Amino acid sequence: MTTIDRDRIVAVLDEQFDAILALTGDLDDGDWDRPTACPGWSVKDNVSHVVGTESMLLGRDNPEVDLPDDLAHVRNDIGRFNEAWVQWYRPRPPADVVADLRQVIDERRRALAGMDQAAFDQESFTPAGPDTYGRFMRIRVMDMWTHEQDIREAVARPGHLDGLAPATALDEVSAALGYVVGKKAAAPAGSTVRIELTGPLARRIDVEVGDRARVVDALAGEPTTTLTVPGDHFMRLVGGRGADPGGVTVEGDATLGEAVVANLAYMI
Repeated sequence: MTTIDRDRIVAVLDEQFDAILALTGDLDDGDWDRPTACPGWSVKDNVSHVVGTESMLLGRDNPEVDLPDDLAHVRNDIGRFNEAWVQWYRPRPPADVVADLRQVIDERRRALAGMDQAAFDQESFTPAGPDTYGRFMRIRVMDMWTHEQDIREAVARPGHLDGLAPATALDEVSAALGYVVGKKAAAPAGSTVRIELTGPLARRIDVEVGDRARVVDALAGEPTTTLTVPGDHFMRLVGGRGADPGGVTVEGDATLGEAVVANLAYMI
């Protein structure tokens, strides 16, 4: 179970809420239908998804819509849940979506203000499996920030690569890298992987593989392979956003490094 500091994560959520509100308030009429790197979703669809998930966290029922069975970008039950909100908002104008976004964020801020550390330490459903409510909120930051970046890329308004929210999104991704290296990339026992992120999201992430792969504070020796990549590009890769894997420099064991790069996309 993951312990997340309540005061810090609420401050991070506030930053992320402010960022998505500011971005959506700055969009032009022609921006809303632009396709994004999030498969199957337009700019408006990304915003609708944020409204839907925050509505669910307030205890609101999922809208009743008929979803086609052949949506290529819907791969599981969580995907169908997300798509229901997206489909429900599709016929509605962007102004309605923005109004609902503002309302749901106001209500979520009030709900979070009434929760103490004990509430954040309670076991909860999360998209990553059972964990604490605090962990779910860290995943929420990662999810909202990722969709904010989807929108920014689609409308050519880059930004929000510095601050608590992008750093927290990277924290959540970093926690999954043992799974990516050990399970998905099948790194052999005894190997080590170093990921050097550059730019605004600069960070060093070390993974060692024993009985299982895990992120460690530092490696005892030189890494088996090192991947060097700008932090924002790395986040697009783990999100399966179609980023060019050629943007990663691999040093050391090329076979292992290329296997890790090929398996970085793990998010739903």
